[in-house]
This record gives sequence, C-alpha cells and structure tokens, in this order.
Amino acid sequence: MKICLIGPTYPFRGGISHYTTLLFRNLKKKHDVSFFAFKRQYPCWLFPGKTDIDPSQTHIKEEGVERILDSMNPISWLIVAWKIIMSKSDLLIVPWWVSFWAPQFLTISILVKLFSETKILFHCHNVVEHESKWIDRILTRIVLKNGNYFIVHSQEDLDNLKDILPCAKVRKTFHPTYDVFKQSDFDPREIRKRFGIAGNVLLFFGFVREYKGLKYLLEAIPKVLPTVQVTLLVVGEFWKDKNYYLDLVDKLSVKKNVIFVDEYVPNEEVGKYFSAVDLVVQPYISATGSGIIQIAFGFYKPVVATRVGCLPEVVKDGETGYLVSPESSSDIATAIIKFFQEKQAEEFAENIKKDSYRFSWDRMVDVVDELAST
Repeated sequence: MKICLIGPTYPFRGGISHYTTLLFRNLKKKHDVSFFAFKRQYPCWLFPGKTDIDPSQTHIKEEGVERILDSMNPISWLIVAWKIIMSKSDLLIVPWWVSFWAPQFLTISILVKLFSETKILFHCHNVVEHESKWIDRILTRIVLKNGNYFIVHSQEDLDNLKDILPCAKVRKTFHPTYDVFKQSDFDPREIRKRFGIAGNVLLFFGFVREYKGLKYLLEAIPKVLPTVQVTLLVVGEFWKDKNYYLDLVDKLSVKKNVIFVDEYVPNEEVGKYFSAVDLVVQPYISATGSGIIQIAFGFYKPVVATRVGCLPEVVKDGETGYLVSPESSSDIATAIIKFFQEKQAEEFAENIKKDSYRFSWDRMVDVVDELAST
C-alpha cells in the first residue's frame, strides 16, 4: 500500500512527535510511505512551554522525511496537498490532537478529497482536546468529517467521535509501548545519587497541567508517610502555576519528600528516571491516551492511575498496577501503601512483560491495514 503521513518529528519534541516518528518507522517496514513533516509547529507566542525544539543528544528520528509543512504559511499547506495528490497514494494518515491544526488539516484534507482518490485516516490522540472550549469542538467536527477512517486509543475518545460522526469507521486500539527510550541498561543508582534519595521512590512524569491532577498526588503524600517512607519525583516542565504546587508542598509539610525537576527531559535522560523509581503515578482528572504509561511499561514499571479515559483499559488493576478514583488523594495513598507493603514490584513487572503483546507497533500497523481494506 502507498501511504502519505503528516505530522511532527525531530527536531520537535514531545509525545506526538515521538509517536508519529515511530509510526513512520514501523509502517515503512511493510508499505511505501512518504512523510511530510512540520518545519514549524506553533508560533513562539502560542506555545506555553519554553521551546518546542527537542534538546536531546539522542534523537528519535527517521530518514526519508520531507520537512515542508509550516503552520503559519498557507502556501506550504497547498504544497503538501499537491504532493499527496500527485503521489496517487492509497491512504493519507493525519494525526489529530488540538484544534490549532484545523485550518491546516482542513485545507489539505479538502484538496486531497477533491482531486484524488486517496482515503484519509485521522489518528486521534484526542478527539476533543484537554481543557477545550466550545469553539474547539466545532472546529474538530468540521475537520474530522473529511475522514474516511479513524483510530482512537480510549473508550472516551470513541464515544466523543461517535457523538460527532455517528457512522465513522473507527478502530479503538492500544497506544503502543515507547520502548524506544530503553536504548541501554541504565544504572538505577544514578538519579538517586544525583538527588540524594534512597528507599521507595514514586514518579510523576511529563508536562504539568491542571488536568493531570498533580495536586491530588501531593495531597496523598502526607497520608502515605506515617506508614511507608517515600520520595516523590515530579519530573516535567511546568506550563503555569508552578508556585501553586510549591506552596502546596510547604502547606502539606512534605518538602523533604518531594523533588521538582522543572524541565523537559531529553531522550537520553528518560530511561534514567524510570529506571530509578519503583512506582509511576498518574493521578489524572481526565485523559484519553497516555504515552507515560507506555514508557513506564517499557521499563516494566507498574502504574497507579485514575479511572479516566484509556487508563483503566491499559492498567490491569492488581496485576500491572492499581486503578483509583480521580480527585481522591486517599485512594492514591491507599494504593501506594499497598504496593510497598505487599512488595509487589517483581510480580507486577512480570505481568507487564507477559502483557506486552497488546502494545506492539506491529499490531498498530495491522489495525491501519484492516481499516484501509474496508
């Protein structure tokens, strides 16, 4: 099959960039794939982080990428559409996660539909973005109605898509594992030595945003400490409200048990953090897909996650981690205490290894093939 793919890749950072790159890597093992990537994503004034450029020394990238799509240059949208039309591809794969991309992807998809027989598959990381407004939902509907096929990673996204497009040809499948970060054996003592920590270590990883529920994890720490001594590593760039979390730690009197690493973690450092911890915690208030769980599982680390979005579909309660109620510091604390008191790290790691077939990239390619053949 001849496929065209649009999306971010190196030098841009973040989960969508990694995902699209790995999708390209695995699709081209079986198909003829052209990848038209961004040469500019967001304008500087719109991006909430420090930069969208990947600072890593070890890059997740592939050869054969054409970096020509500029979010702020409509001419580049037309060039990409023309290249897809001229390629006479069977399938165009477009990632969807925020409505910022509505003008660009709408232009390209309409032109491709008008002037070619290429089918369009929207790969929905979020059908409706986090912290969305009514205008985001309208733009999402306008863009996605141009798709022939859809892939989602959670029941919530499936429901949202069916609400927008009741007759959509859609497949729900698991987010593949990010084992790409496990490039070598990491010494679990390195990070512990760097921050002077020992004993039981928890990890909250990724951009800090309100919907990720960090406050409930912080509020759980004083409930855990009388029973189990733990240190929490909060590793990820704060997009806003950092002082709120610092003040909360002071208010809870857990400053000695919480370490903040306010930075984007380069690829070569990711494995060091996951290797150094015992348990990963995702106290999300809302979620659709989650790359963090898949990084954790790539290092055979169990996860405490809330029952939102796709998280209950990925974490097997009592086998590969624990599921807890959202916005409940008490539930989070109970799960953390149980994990350490019952010494479940080794058992859960073995269960994660046995379950790895569910999260393979080969399976994702098969899902694309199955959809395109309908």
